[in-house]
Amino acid sequence: MNTNTSTLQHLPEDLLRRTLPPMKTILDKSTRDELTARIHRINENSQRRWGKMTVWQMLKHCTSWDEWVLGTHKPKYKQSFPGILFGKLALKSSVESDKPMQKNMPAGFLAIKERDGDVNLQKQKWIERINEYAAYNNPDFIHDFFGKMTTEQIGKFAYKHADHHLRQFGC
Repeated sequence: MNTNTSTLQHLPEDLLRRTLPPMKTILDKSTRDELTARIHRINENSQRRWGKMTVWQMLKHCTSWDEWVLGTHKPKYKQSFPGILFGKLALKSSVESDKPMQKNMPAGFLAIKERDGDVNLQKQKWIERINEYAAYNNPDFIHDFFGKMTTEQIGKFAYKHADHHLRQFGC
């Protein structure tokens, strides 16, 4: 049976969930392994397809973002005022759809100002952070826009964030 997108749009939501494969989550080992393999394909000459980050800035940003989610440096979490107003609605549409994140989204407070660094070292650090999701346990995490998230939502969104930046550099 050929199931194209237009056919799937007319299915009831509960049937659609049973028809489509489950969304990827960084909490699954196979997904972490896939991300690790994609990170290994990045090198100093990898070219961005959109945005302004260098390859090193992207690697550093993703490492810092995962450290923030994991609670590595015991950050203070606080939801922004626009997030209080719109965050839950945006979260729902983000984690319930397997649609990739939009291009050119701002990096926010985790933007990296330095332009260059050791790409291989930063790749290794990011892979180490990704592997820490195997034992994810940060009940204090509050996303600055989405607010409080379930572990399942965090797993899906962390995958989407990593996937977004890997696609940004063609991996």
